[in-house]
Amino acid sequence: MDTGALLALAKDRSHDLLDEADLRRVYATGPGVTSLAKVVDHVHPLYRPYIEASPFAVLATVSEQGLDISPRGDAPGFVRVADEHTLLLPDRRGNQRIDSLRNIARDPRVALLFLVPGAGEALRVNGRARISASPALCAEFVVSGQAPASVLVIAVDSVFFQCARAIKRSKLWAAALPPAYLPTPGAILECLSQAEVDGDAYDTALQARQQATLY
Repeated sequence: MDTGALLALAKDRSHDLLDEADLRRVYATGPGVTSLAKVVDHVHPLYRPYIEASPFAVLATVSEQGLDISPRGDAPGFVRVADEHTLLLPDRRGNQRIDSLRNIARDPRVALLFLVPGAGEALRVNGRARISASPALCAEFVVSGQAPASVLVIAVDSVFFQCARAIKRSKLWAAALPPAYLPTPGAILECLSQAEVDGDAYDTALQARQQATLY
């Protein structure tokens, strides 16, 4: 199909899904127990290793014009878990646009997507942030003699893992292997569902199921 025909299809709004009722006609099955059981309101011990192993996260904030995202990266564990309800994210040297910080100053809502090289699952965190320039706090994040200008103190509202289908479809990590100490999706689901989900059975079937449902 040429680009003109493709653009014509994209501009056709007769099939737009405008509300939840429209959406459910297309996504009729709804979420299963595994899609709901994994959501918690704190950094569960099974989720903490994902944050501590992650060298890269995407930070989403809300601007006056809409949503904004920014990549954040450093050595694994650069985002620290202060307690099960609090994350600390140092603001390293950048381009001085301070887009994310300006957004947070007017609207504290944030979201984080953590990636771990080799791991198919990503970790999603939603919460509210404030910006601290406390010299003592910034001093806790010194790297190569440089302290960050500020630290985001993030109050956690929800945490859950995202399944591996997107990573598998993209072949993002190619031959990379995930760290052996990361809890598996089945282990997380068995714990958080209070054993309603059989973790071993879930993990055993997971690869084949995801491969069969990538597209």
